[in-house]
Amino acid sequence: MKTIHIIIILFLVVAVAVVISTMTDSSTYSDFSEATLKQGKELHIIGKLNRSKPMEYDAQHNANQFSFYLIDDKGIEKKVVYNNAKPQDFEKSEKVVVIGSMKGDQFMAKSLLLKCPSKYNDKKPSKFGAKKFG
Repeated sequence: MKTIHIIIILFLVVAVAVVISTMTDSSTYSDFSEATLKQGKELHIIGKLNRSKPMEYDAQHNANQFSFYLIDDKGIEKKVVYNNAKPQDFEKSEKVVVIGSMKGDQFMAKSLLLKCPSKYNDKKPSKFGAKKFG
């Protein structure tokens, strides 16, 4: 067998391995109804924080447990338990992405992604005036 054939075969094996690993690791956004059906499977769920229900975090008692209620895009609400510290400015977030899996009736989050409101407003100045820059 020629050296070029061995290189081509190795290249194909690596390419197939990369494709298989990206297909198994990739995940799309889901909802709580699908997560309930797929207990234990890691999913990404996007939703809004339910501010009318309590957020439970006691840094004195257990600084590595934070829980809150999230409403997914289909309107289903579940309690989310995050075994880490409460993120700074969590209450200000518009949307929350939780990454984890369902365990019973609770979603056990391994990580959180927060979408906070923009600090920039959409207003544009009407006129710059006669100022010169430079």
